[in-house]
Amino acid sequence: MFGFIGIVVIVVMVFGGFVLHGGSLEPILHALPFEMIMIGGAAVGAFLVSNDLAAVKQTLRDVGKVFKGPKWKPADYRDLLCVLFELIRLARTNPVALEEHIENPAESALFGRYPKIQHDHESVDLICDTLRAASMNYDDPHQVEEVLDKRMEAAQTHALHSSHALQSIADALPALGIVAAVLGVIKTMGSIDQPPEVLGAMIGSALVGTFLGVFLAYGIVGPFATRVKAVVDEDGHFYQLIREVLIANLHKHPTNICIEVGRQNSPHHVRPSFSDVEEALRGLKQEAA
Repeated sequence: MFGFIGIVVIVVMVFGGFVLHGGSLEPILHALPFEMIMIGGAAVGAFLVSNDLAAVKQTLRDVGKVFKGPKWKPADYRDLLCVLFELIRLARTNPVALEEHIENPAESALFGRYPKIQHDHESVDLICDTLRAASMNYDDPHQVEEVLDKRMEAAQTHALHSSHALQSIADALPALGIVAAVLGVIKTMGSIDQPPEVLGAMIGSALVGTFLGVFLAYGIVGPFATRVKAVVDEDGHFYQLIREVLIANLHKHPTNICIEVGRQNSPHHVRPSFSDVEEALRGLKQEAA
C-alpha cells in the first residue's frame, strides 16, 4: 500500500510543482514516448545482458515485495516457534518418529498444521537438514553452527541479487538519459536552419531525456531497489530465528529455553509475546498428552 502511495506522491509533487511554477506538460508528454523507448529500452537491454534468466525472473518476482512487504508476519514467528518446539521435543523423546517428519516434510502431519511454513522450502530445508545433522551425533555443535552460518549467508546473498540488479539499473539510468539527450541535440543540430521557436522546442524535447533518466533513477528504480533489500533483510530474521533455536538445541539446552532464545532474538515488531508463546505451547502439550 505504501509503495503505491509513495509513487503517487513522487509523481504529483514533481509534475504538480512544475505545473504550479508555470510549466507546461505538453512538451514532456510529446517527447515522453520516444525518450522512454530509448532510455527504458536501453535499461531493459542492459538488465538482460547483465543477468541470466533465473535472475531476471527473480527480480520480476521481487518487485512485488515493494508493494506486498515482508512475507513473514508476527503470527508466523509464533507458528515457527511451535514447529521447532514440537520437532525438538520429538527429537529428544522419540528420534525414530522424528525421521518421518524431516525426511518427508511435504507429507508430515506436524508441518501440515502450519501450511505457510511447510510451503516455504528454504525454512523447511533449513530445519530438516540441521536436525538431520544433529542426529548424526556431531561431537562439536560449532561444526553445525558454522555450516548453518555459511548456508544462510549464501541464501541471503542470493536473495539480495534482485536488489543489486535494480540498483545497477538505477545507477545507469542518468547516463542513459544523457545518451538520449545527446541524440536529441544531434537531431537539433541537423535542423540548425530552423527558426528559434522550432529549435527551442527541439532542445526542450532533448532535455526531457536527461530529466527522465534522473527521475526514473532516483524517484522510481532506486527506491525500488532499497525497498526490496529492506524486505529481504526483514524476512531474513525468520531464518535467523531457526538458527538460534536449533543451535541452542545442539547445546542441549532445555526445550523451553531453546524456544525462548529464539523468541528473544526476534525483532521487537514481529516478536510474539511470552504469554502468546506459552499459550500456544500449552495447547501443543495438551494435544500430545
